[in-house]
Amino acid sequence: MPARINKRQQREQEELLALGNQPASAVDEDSEDEPAPIAPSGFAALSTTEDDHDVPESDDETSKPTKAKKAKKKKKKPVASDTPTSPQQPKPAEAPKLQQPKSVKKGKGKEKKDGLDDLDTALAELSKKYPELQSVAASSSSTTRNASLASLLSVSVSNLDAEAEMRKFFGARAVIAAKSSETSSSGSSKKRRGVAPTQTQRSQLTRPHPSWSMIKQREGLSSRPLTDEEVQQKVTDRNSPAARDKWWTVEYSKRYKGVTKTFMQAVSSGDPEALWRVLQKLPWHGDTLLQLAEVYRHQEEYSQAVEYVDRALFSYERAFLGSYSLTNGLNRLDFNRVENRPFFLALHRQVTDLQRRGCIRTAFEFGRLLYSLEPWTDPHGVLFHLDFISIKSGMGQWLLDVYSEFAGAKTAFEDHLNPSALPGWAYARALALFAREKAGGGQSVGSSTDALKQAILAFPEVVPLLADKCDISLSPELREHRALRIQTDGIGLSPAQSVLHLLSHLYVQRSAPLWKSASHMKWFESTANGIRASLNAQRSNPTREQFLQMYASTTLRYSVYRHIVVLEQSFRNLTPFIPRSILLAKQLACDPLPPLTATSEYNDAFFAGAEEIFAVRPRRRDARALERLIPDAGVRAQIEALFDANPGLAGQLPGGVVQFVQMMAEMPDEALDDMMLGLAMGPGEGGVGVPGGGGMPGGLPMEGDDDMPDLDPMPPRGAAPALADEEESEEDEYIAPMPIRVVRNLLNRFWGGGGAAAGGDESDSEVEERDHDGVD
Repeated sequence: MPARINKRQQREQEELLALGNQPASAVDEDSEDEPAPIAPSGFAALSTTEDDHDVPESDDETSKPTKAKKAKKKKKKPVASDTPTSPQQPKPAEAPKLQQPKSVKKGKGKEKKDGLDDLDTALAELSKKYPELQSVAASSSSTTRNASLASLLSVSVSNLDAEAEMRKFFGARAVIAAKSSETSSSGSSKKRRGVAPTQTQRSQLTRPHPSWSMIKQREGLSSRPLTDEEVQQKVTDRNSPAARDKWWTVEYSKRYKGVTKTFMQAVSSGDPEALWRVLQKLPWHGDTLLQLAEVYRHQEEYSQAVEYVDRALFSYERAFLGSYSLTNGLNRLDFNRVENRPFFLALHRQVTDLQRRGCIRTAFEFGRLLYSLEPWTDPHGVLFHLDFISIKSGMGQWLLDVYSEFAGAKTAFEDHLNPSALPGWAYARALALFAREKAGGGQSVGSSTDALKQAILAFPEVVPLLADKCDISLSPELREHRALRIQTDGIGLSPAQSVLHLLSHLYVQRSAPLWKSASHMKWFESTANGIRASLNAQRSNPTREQFLQMYASTTLRYSVYRHIVVLEQSFRNLTPFIPRSILLAKQLACDPLPPLTATSEYNDAFFAGAEEIFAVRPRRRDARALERLIPDAGVRAQIEALFDANPGLAGQLPGGVVQFVQMMAEMPDEALDDMMLGLAMGPGEGGVGVPGGGGMPGGLPMEGDDDMPDLDPMPPRGAAPALADEEESEEDEYIAPMPIRVVRNLLNRFWGGGGAAAGGDESDSEVEERDHDGVD
């Protein structure tokens, strides 16, 4: 193959070709070679037919002439010839002989095949070397096909701020005043615990409070995408839309698994106070935070419950940083894995708390976020929230769009939830259409009335419940209809029918206030009383049949049961519709009703290899960590002597002398003085007082400290055998050395200036200004 020419040479050839081009005579397709005809001179050379430009050049040329394209605009009429011109005439090339169109087209294909761009070649080599990049590209193209659904599931980050929504209702002054009082109280308590209340952190899902302890990048949580094999194991039907989604999962570190194992032991003990020690070890443990939030909710201390749910959301949000976006509606989280389920539960708790506080718009966004994580099975039944809060928050058009998106689906897949076949969504659609017609100023309510009739014909079980709740009068003939019979439990009903009656009760209890306006009540009454004839003539309804077929799936029924179990306090009257085998099964508040398709759970296999966080740290590991923290050997020896002289410190500080030094370095002067007084008093006169020892982050009061049981007996310090050097080196974390002035300040408080002599001959103006009587 001849060498490629550069653009300048190609441009020169094109100019020569345009000036000396000769129009080819019509030839028979079977002929091989034809002599070149005489070329016209001057502007006649520009009078070529349009078809001339459609035929490619020979193999010696790499691209079409650009100036030949401009000749199309100046063309007046084709050059006359004795024989009629063929539709496609070959374009003259530099070679002495011309090729026929068929051979030219073959040559063109060969040219394109051989003339691959260097970038394409490099990409082809990379795809062979890194096949996982090819799967990422395929997933990106598949998500493009689901762009309409992704746009509906994308979350508005600006509307995730409940405080901003409260400002709209109560005004900025009231919210700022309440926030300042809360900040001052929490700040003073944090100062007593020895942590500066000036830390600021960023989040999309919450507003981090200044009193929260500073979180690391991930705190033992990380995220990764599922492999192709894991996705195939989760979604068996490759034609399912779920198979084209991008699935992710959260992973625990060994330390986080160890904290979770201790948390499970604390839950088994049945004592909520046992959770405090777990949270002291890892203040951002999601399961512990959610469990404590549930404890405070049962005690009706909702402000504390909300704060702990916010912390759980914040801890999981940090795990997703740098991996994927939570709010674009394209990514999914595998509910079958136990590591992901705390995040689902935290979002569900947040949706219910926001509704209780009246932040409906924020609740809608969090509900949409929860729905986007797993829209095909909806494991926590957030759709049963969205049929209410979408209308309440003025997002009825979103509900109509989602309804239309799923109503147009031609294929029904197993274990896939279709919102257009839910009773609550059918009635909410009628409300959304009614509101849109009313906002448009139209007097006709034809489409909304038709939608309400369709909802009544498909799910007549809602009619008597809603009429009784809103004091709507129904005709006696309609009341006596067998389709309007009210069921209070699932006895004698199939599982799918039991779910239908449960969801009918659930929708009416939650959405009845939406129907209590005079216009809605009149509209519902007239429509319901006028549909009796159609109800009698109806033999079957496709929407109802679709619902019964859909909830023949055990996975989807478990989503409904889980929704009720999480909200047991509010909907306790609906538990008779749940099978007794599920109600009597042992369940945990941190993982209500695990799915039957779960691929992982908290068991011995899951905790294999977990770090024993409350085991006594080997002396050798403590020594290495303390050496990194305080390089000066003399200062280090004095601090170890102080720690060993107070055995009570070891009981309050599981991290040993390293935790003791780190805690003192973060203490303000007042808290450090209080601890010094406690050390001076000795255990016989009040004991050792370590601010925050055994306490809760956030300043929760600790009741019954003396009675709090230990989860594991604490052996004497250093009793555990030292690990091998290879194993210890893997577990050691980098510890930055402390500033020498901080160490000197601590020693001066302990020994009354003795640290100055031990530390060297550097001048310390701060030390000279202090009293040298032992304590400032």
